[in-house]
Amino acid sequence: MPSGRKERKWVKALFLSAFPPEERPPFFVMRLNARQNTDWWLIQSGGKNAGFFYVIRDEDLAYLFFFAVDEAFRGRGIGSQALCQLIRLYEGKTFFLAIEPLDKKADNYPMRVRRLGFYQRNGLVPLNQWTREGEVVYALLGTGNQVPHEAYDRMMQNWLGFFRLLGVTMKIGDGDPLDQQTK
Repeated sequence: MPSGRKERKWVKALFLSAFPPEERPPFFVMRLNARQNTDWWLIQSGGKNAGFFYVIRDEDLAYLFFFAVDEAFRGRGIGSQALCQLIRLYEGKTFFLAIEPLDKKADNYPMRVRRLGFYQRNGLVPLNQWTREGEVVYALLGTGNQVPHEAYDRMMQNWLGFFRLLGVTMKIGDGDPLDQQTK
């Protein structure tokens, strides 16, 4: 977790502006769950905060759960540089992230295509796997290795902690995520 109050406030503001409500847990949950298996990384440029990463990890997996770059810093290559460094940092682990699937009916379809292109240009590939987080289904991208279901389940149950008792759903599967959206 960013150490200073000012940094935490900045990260929270970016988090709230970068992700729609249905795609984000309450910020206090992320703070409470910032235990030994969670890494927060600030991205800086010219001495200013430019973005952040929030990674959930265990001995075998590194899940880039949230990644955002402030709008004022986009288009400068900062996100690409930071992402490549992050991937190297977790070398030896199955590194992956979740994105919205390419649903042509989605209002933000062009943004989804750009986002996929960004990640592919930075070395990530579609894994033909999906995850359901709450009511939202995502496609998984990674550095190439499939995400083992049991390892994902164990890692996410550990991250959820007490909140799993509230019925929060985190599930992984194989195949096309669009096939999961109506289930």
